[in-house]
Amino acid sequence: MTATTTAPLATTPVRTVKQPSARLRAWAARGPLLPALVFMIVVTQLPFVATLVISFFDWNSLYPKARRFTGVDNYRQVLTDADLRHSVWTTVLLTVAVVLASLVLGLALALLLDRRFRGRGVVRTLLIAPFLVVPVAAALLWKHVLYNPEYGLFNGLLHYVGGPQPDWISHTPLLAVEASLVWQWTPFMMLILLAGLQSRDQQQIEAARVDGASDWQIFRHLTLPHLRRYLELGALLGSIYIVQNFDAVFTITSGGLGTANLPYTVYQTFYQAHENGLASAAGVLVVIGSIIITTFALRVVSSLFREEASRA
Repeated sequence: MTATTTAPLATTPVRTVKQPSARLRAWAARGPLLPALVFMIVVTQLPFVATLVISFFDWNSLYPKARRFTGVDNYRQVLTDADLRHSVWTTVLLTVAVVLASLVLGLALALLLDRRFRGRGVVRTLLIAPFLVVPVAAALLWKHVLYNPEYGLFNGLLHYVGGPQPDWISHTPLLAVEASLVWQWTPFMMLILLAGLQSRDQQQIEAARVDGASDWQIFRHLTLPHLRRYLELGALLGSIYIVQNFDAVFTITSGGLGTANLPYTVYQTFYQAHENGLASAAGVLVVIGSIIITTFALRVVSSLFREEASRA
């Protein structure tokens, strides 16, 4: 019996595929976002850097060759000039009044829409409509349709009941601007607070009702603490937008009668006084204030997300 020998099989070398590094994978994931990032830098950051540079110069556009570096003198003038300080105070007063009034009215409307009734969808759509109106159009609506002393709706109603015929914008200019902004921003607050109401734990509320708690006690001890984060978010986001508001002041009063806020003062300094450096310094201060408010808003939003994630 002859022994058979088997030749060893030829082994093919195993080629190892080199995996891309973690840094390369991270850049591959970020790649589609790079065009948007570049666009955002070009559109927002480069103009801000240019504004920041101009703010350190005494630069009048009527005399461009006379510009000179002045350091922080423009910022010092913004903070010490009486008119500019008054515009800062007007901005604070306008923001606080509009945000508080919008929050209170938005909370009342959110509590109404949280209940089930016939036609709730139609009512919700009508209440959201003011927020969808273009800001300039809303200001023109209030100025001509409502405030006009000759053919405005308010004086028409007063004439019908035999009341006086005041000139609303001349007698109460700041209140006239605040009312138009409250009308436009109340739906925004309502949507935020309605989302908060619909995220409540209904079992907890039912248990409180079984224990004999009244509607006021449920609102005070359960609903209001739950809405605290949403109230903070609405106040911060509203403050960001209203601090920068220009349309209502420009359209209704043209900055007169003590209603010029800081954005309108920046516009007036830049386009009418042609003081580019001073206007840039005021604009930088507005941006810094907005960034501070935005930082708090982002913290509130992140805390809301963490709370929702913990519940899930």
